[in-house]
Amino acid sequence: MERYRTRAACEPSRLAPPMALTMALMMLLAALLAPSPAQANARDQAQRIHNRLTGTPPDAALLDTMATLVEAGQMREAALLATEQDAFYNVVLKNFATPWTNREGDIFAPLNDYTATVIGLVIDDADFRQVLTDDVVYVGDPGELSALGFHDIPAVSASNNQHYAALERDNVPLQQVLISRSQSSLYDLPSEATAGVMTSRAAANAFFYAGTNRAMLRFTLMNHLCHDLEQLKDGTRPADRIRQDITRSPGGDSRIFINNCVTCHAGMDPLAQAFAYYQWDGAENAPTGQIRYNREGQNDPVTGTRVQPKYLINANNFIHGFVTEDDSWDNYWREGQNAVLGWDGSLPGSGAGAKSLGMELANSEAFATCQAEKTFRAVCLRRPASSEDISQVASMTGNFRNNGHQLRDLFVDAAVYCRGD
Repeated sequence: MERYRTRAACEPSRLAPPMALTMALMMLLAALLAPSPAQANARDQAQRIHNRLTGTPPDAALLDTMATLVEAGQMREAALLATEQDAFYNVVLKNFATPWTNREGDIFAPLNDYTATVIGLVIDDADFRQVLTDDVVYVGDPGELSALGFHDIPAVSASNNQHYAALERDNVPLQQVLISRSQSSLYDLPSEATAGVMTSRAAANAFFYAGTNRAMLRFTLMNHLCHDLEQLKDGTRPADRIRQDITRSPGGDSRIFINNCVTCHAGMDPLAQAFAYYQWDGAENAPTGQIRYNREGQNDPVTGTRVQPKYLINANNFIHGFVTEDDSWDNYWREGQNAVLGWDGSLPGSGAGAKSLGMELANSEAFATCQAEKTFRAVCLRRPASSEDISQVASMTGNFRNNGHQLRDLFVDAAVYCRGD
């Protein structure tokens, strides 16, 4: 049984824990250092913008520059100056993304390739949809590290996290050293099998370890579409792709399957099939281990196909259930109540492997809205509540989609909105 509950549809799902106390206290302190909105002049607004984007107060010279920009009505320019500070990357973005990399939503988890890739995409103002689709991972540039005097940083490895742990240990300025590399050149993956952070070492450790690989889908939906399986239940979808491991009569009562289990698994199992060739080779949270992928012609000795054995476990629970033979997937949620997630009509809604599934998820309206909502909460320190807040999130979402899907823009928009009057 998978730790997050393999039969997620048969029991209420557990939401990821809230952001850890350290970040909350740091951001709260920064907010308290700024004056109340009713009293905020240009200098006060500049300080609030900086505090929210870095978690630290600005030095006098930077505050003067930002205040001059605010007074001239150049709010975005002032906010962009704040995003050029090391703390925006090493503190705010690191804490923003780290909970996505583990099942517990732990903000104290060490820097890893997943978090570094999120940060790197922001540094490069890249299309953030790459986070679920591309053959990309960000690492510390050895030449730049040496030039800055950091000589004890281990080389990046497919089998351990020492490189990233050392970057964090030595407080290396990430915006100066992170560079883009291909996963296929560093990990044992063909380029067509890479899918952004879903095929990062950290994600594989957390979500491909043991279980049935349904965890990768669940946590990707939570972290990048802001929807957990409980919110996506739809009993109207066909049940033909539900695997054999899901009993059709839990506790001897078939009504539980019909009214509860099928509502998640009917949509979840056809999507999670995209991960059929992936496995984590190592113990959970062990210092060593790496992502494994069964390449073409590299059949598993247990299944006789490229499919990992975990996809065929507990077959006797319902022998007439679906048998996974490959990594093809279909999005049954394009119809029914989950069509509200805004799937891209230019995509086919089906495919093979993690990369095409990442394209399906990253091009949905829910992906864009989720990034806007998360940055609003991170910067404004609250959920959108008023009609003005909701309108602001909608505006941020539109700007994000229309201006290259750059995540930094969302942080800037949120900081300007929550700067005070």
